[in-house]
Formats: sequence, structure tokens, C-alpha cells
Amino acid sequence: MKNDSQPLVALIGRPNVGKSTLFNRITRRRDALVDPTPGVTRDRHYARVSWEEHPFILVDTGGIDDEDDTITNHIRHQAMQAINEADVILFLMDGRQGLTPSDHEIVDLLRRTDKTVFFVVNKIDSPELEIELITPFWELGVKELWALSADHSYGFQTLMTGLVDKLDKVEAPAELPAGVIRLAFLGRPNVGKSSMINAIMGQKRMVVSNISGTTRDSVDTLLSRDKYNYLLIDTAGIRRKGKTKDKLEKFSILKALKALGRCDIAVVLVDAEEGITEQDTRVIGYTQDHGRALMILINKWDLIKEDKKRQDWLLEEIRLATNFIPFAPVFKVSAKTGFGIKRLFPVIGKMHRQFHQHFPTSALNRLLAAAVSHHEPPLYRGRRLKLYYTAQIGTAPPSFAVIANFPKGIHFSYQRFLKNRFRDGLGLDLVPVRLIFKERSGRTKR
Repeated sequence: MKNDSQPLVALIGRPNVGKSTLFNRITRRRDALVDPTPGVTRDRHYARVSWEEHPFILVDTGGIDDEDDTITNHIRHQAMQAINEADVILFLMDGRQGLTPSDHEIVDLLRRTDKTVFFVVNKIDSPELEIELITPFWELGVKELWALSADHSYGFQTLMTGLVDKLDKVEAPAELPAGVIRLAFLGRPNVGKSSMINAIMGQKRMVVSNISGTTRDSVDTLLSRDKYNYLLIDTAGIRRKGKTKDKLEKFSILKALKALGRCDIAVVLVDAEEGITEQDTRVIGYTQDHGRALMILINKWDLIKEDKKRQDWLLEEIRLATNFIPFAPVFKVSAKTGFGIKRLFPVIGKMHRQFHQHFPTSALNRLLAAAVSHHEPPLYRGRRLKLYYTAQIGTAPPSFAVIANFPKGIHFSYQRFLKNRFRDGLGLDLVPVRLIFKERSGRTKR
């Protein structure tokens, strides 16, 4: 994946209007889902899509926050998240059920945003039904309505053509200095993301300037330190007060996905007092879905500095929760006291170099040959698997293609063996590595 920011398209709407059906129809293309990582906890409500060579991130908000007190609160929260974070919003309504008070309320919210919104009337299967069912929705007073059957594809190509046209017009991110290291700070509410950025900016020999971010409630910080430039992306959001405060303060998947699309290194903060939670592991999973380098900071270490038993327990819990990403460095820090912060920068620099490193093809093929000589691939349906050659196909993260006679027959355990050999042989000990197995074309399998 390129490190360029990709537009975020959010699907919102009441339950059962067809959000998941449309999500599945868009993402069932061959290039929609990228690199599933074993051990990652994920809810599968988003995908990276490339439609007619237009890449974007698609999010079905129906699975993000389904614990609000009422459907109205639920859909309102979806809409507010989408307004704040998405570049394009697809608002689905039910053509069979007709207009509802919730539809009116959400359209009022969406009308106030300057984001691109598609008002889609779903469950319309034919031109005849379109004339009958879409007419009441003009009462909403919007400029354009899109008739669709997500189930049967009526109107689908027209909608996607309109979407692609709008993606071309999404504002590009601000120009940054060459070689800038992009860090996104992620974590649950109150874990100290903004405080950590403030603590980093308070270190000596740092020059700080603010640049416009991509959300209305956050500001990216461009920081210069020891001849290096860093972009610090804060994903902390606006706090909402009221009886549903705890539920509405959940980590925003939309904010996280957008930040991950823009960063080299994801910095996930864990609360030393509370320990690592399922929500933390989900955020960590998102970072690996995106192939980002990962650094874990145990913040508020000062609160447990005298409790050796608590420290040992916490470190073991984090090790168990992240055993599928052993390359991610873990640091004990305190945004409040500044403890441990100065040790981050040398490792950040090393991670960034590894993340963007290129390797000569000859060295890669020697590495592959040595790995196969040490441990041959097992038989597949009675036939010997052969790995012919390898080449680097990308960086950020370092990605390599391995050409084989039966790529689908390579067991996961052998893929893991090869990935570890590549990691060790190339000195990529701090970043994710991707191996993609491809079939040799134009020759008979032997």
C-alpha cells in the first residue's frame, strides 16, 4: 500500500436498510481486502478498495457502535462520526419502508456539512419501482437521489461512477517536507494521546508548527528535531457529555482508519493502570491490517513504578496479546513526567528506515535459496512445491513476491518460516514484512 492518504467513504443509515449488502457488493472485487493477518482481532466492517484504479477505504458504520440506548441515538452517532472523519458519505434509506423521522433528522445533520453526501434510496429493483418508490423521498429537499438495489445491482454502476468522480475531487493533504516521518497516536479515550504529543513537543531542540489536519477537531503537528522532520497525528476527538458519555467516547474506527492511511508508524498507547484491553488489541489489529510499523507505549508508568508485581503482570499481558507481532517495540513511558520519551527517537528513526528500505534482487534470491536449502517446502497433493525466485515489489511495508509452482499449496507454517528468514536475513526486526506468493506464468507446472 502506498503511504499516500486514501479517501474514506462511510456507509451510514438505519439498521436493515442494506448497508452491509452494499458493502459486500463493493468489496467482493478481487482487490478489496488486503493481507489478512493471523491473530488480528477485527470486526470486518471496513476494507481497502481500488475501484477503477481509484483507491479508498470503505467503512460500514453499522458495526461500529451498536450499544447506544436507541436507534435514533445510534444513527445520529454514526452520522456525526462520518461528518467529522469521512471524505464521502453514502447515506442509505429504505425505499420499501419509505421515509422515517430518523431519515429526516439525519438528512438535516448531513445538509449542514461541506462533505460530499450521496443520498441513496435502496431496495429499488427496476425503473418502474424507481418511479413509484423514490418519489416520496424528494420531500427531503436534497439536490439528487440515487436509486439502488444493493441486492440485485440495479443502479449500482451508476452510483459507483458518481462516487469515483467525487473521489477525484477529494482535497489532497498538505505538502510536507521530503522524508518526513509520520506518526499516528492511537488508543482509547483518556489514555494520554494528546498529553504524549505535548510531552514530545516539550523536549529540547524541537521546533514545532501546526498545519491543517484532515478533521475538524484535531491538528497535525509538524516537528523538527536533530535535522529530522516528524508529523505527529493526534486522533483524540471531541468529548461529548451526557448519560451516554462512556459509549460515545469509544475509540472512533473512522478516525483510526484515516490516521493509519497517512502514517508510517502507528503509536498505540496502553494505560498502565488499566492494562491492555480488547479494545486495545482491536486497534493494534487495525494497524496490521494496514501494514503499518507499530510501537506500543505503556503510558502512566509513573503510577506503577513502585509495584514490581503489577509491572511484570502488565508486560506479560501485553506480550500475550501481541504474540503475532513480535517485531513491535514496547516502551514504558509517562507523558506526565517525561519518563522514557527521549529513548523513542532513535528507534523511530530505525523503524522508518526499515519501513522504506529497498533490497537488491540478487541478495533476495540468495536468501530464498538458502531458506529452501535449510528447510524444503512440504509436498502438496503428492507433488513437490518449488519456489523459483523472489523480488521486492514495494515498501511501506517491505513487500516481496515469491514465485512458486503451486502458491496456494504453501502452508501457513512454511509461509511464516520464510517470512522469519526474510526478516532475519534483511535486518527487518522492527517492521512488518509481507510475502505474496504468486504462480509462475507462461510455463507448465512441474
